[in-house]
Amino acid sequence: MGRPVRASVHPRESRRWAAQGDVTGLLPYSRLGSPPGNVMAEESTEMVVVSAEHFPAMIRECYDLTRILVHVMLDRARRFTSSDLLDEKMLSLGKLAAGLAHELNNPASAVARSADGLANRLSEIERTSRAIGAARLPPPQLALVERALEMCRNVATTSIRSPIEQADREDDIADWLTAHGADVGAAEALADTPMTLEELDELAAALSSDTLDLAIQAVTAGCTTKKLAKEIEAAASRIHTLVAAVKGFTYMDQATAAKPVDLGQGLRDTLAVLAAKARARSVGVTIDVEPGLPLVQGLGGELNQVWANLIDNALDAALSSGHVSVSAAREGRFVVVRVVDDGPGIPAVTLERIFEPFFTTKPVGQGTGLGLDIARRLVKQHDGEIGVLSRPGHTELRVTLPAARVS
Repeated sequence: MGRPVRASVHPRESRRWAAQGDVTGLLPYSRLGSPPGNVMAEESTEMVVVSAEHFPAMIRECYDLTRILVHVMLDRARRFTSSDLLDEKMLSLGKLAAGLAHELNNPASAVARSADGLANRLSEIERTSRAIGAARLPPPQLALVERALEMCRNVATTSIRSPIEQADREDDIADWLTAHGADVGAAEALADTPMTLEELDELAAALSSDTLDLAIQAVTAGCTTKKLAKEIEAAASRIHTLVAAVKGFTYMDQATAAKPVDLGQGLRDTLAVLAAKARARSVGVTIDVEPGLPLVQGLGGELNQVWANLIDNALDAALSSGHVSVSAAREGRFVVVRVVDDGPGIPAVTLERIFEPFFTTKPVGQGTGLGLDIARRLVKQHDGEIGVLSRPGHTELRVTLPAARVS
């Protein structure tokens, strides 16, 4: 009974043989230069070994045996191909799940935090509204309060201030509130509105001190409520965008049949689900998709697997605080996607082997050595080509795919 273990960065079982007469190792017509793994015998085993140097004679003189071995080889190649692709997809899924958990946690926490604050502020709005109603303000004074509240509704249109400018504005408003005997705690909320000190002076001139403080409380509650609602809207929109990117990346709601694929959208979806890793490594990422880029006939989910492998490798290779650029453009009858990083480059001896299955330069536990091999296979299945150029400071993975024919 044999148990082959792939020569990856860490041993893992890929196939177990328990029946007599099974075959392992290199086989006739195989293009491999070395076995794809190691074989471990768990108990006493008798084996018949045929050296590869005897294959030519065996092919000529033992036709039936050669035919059987070739069938074994083809079946095993199909099995390994599907298994490798599944393994790599599961590895990618694990990486993406970890990143997405972090990506979704931030806006989800923001929604929970802002919703909690919103409930408190709504109670404050109800209280101040009742108090202002009970004060029976004359129409001119009530119009001033309404105008101040309207400032909050326009908070999204305020200009963006620098942190220093915002701090100075809060200090000025806090001083004004102190001078007028109003609650200084309203300074931060009022600073987010376009209200000027002159407008606050106008409000103070028209209202008594008690009514002014009540009006400031109403304006503060209204401004804060608007701000919290905007924060919830932004966080929920971020969650929606991430979910849409995941659906686009996986093509989870679409049939697995070849059809025209928008590579630009696929690249954007892939970058969205890898954004957490880019931020964690402080790597800047840019994308440049040519307007009107032709569609490509193929399987969108599999092509996105290619982009995920290439971009993930580029993020690993890029320098800390470095840069990765992704581009897609038409070149004649083809669409060319380039993924470029500014890392140290790939040594020539390694460059020759990067598309070999199970070859990896990553530390133990961080790679299977299958990512680029699977990317090469998927690109080939789409009648495309993949190549690499590398020098210090510039490593470029280039994928060329035929543009879909326009009927």
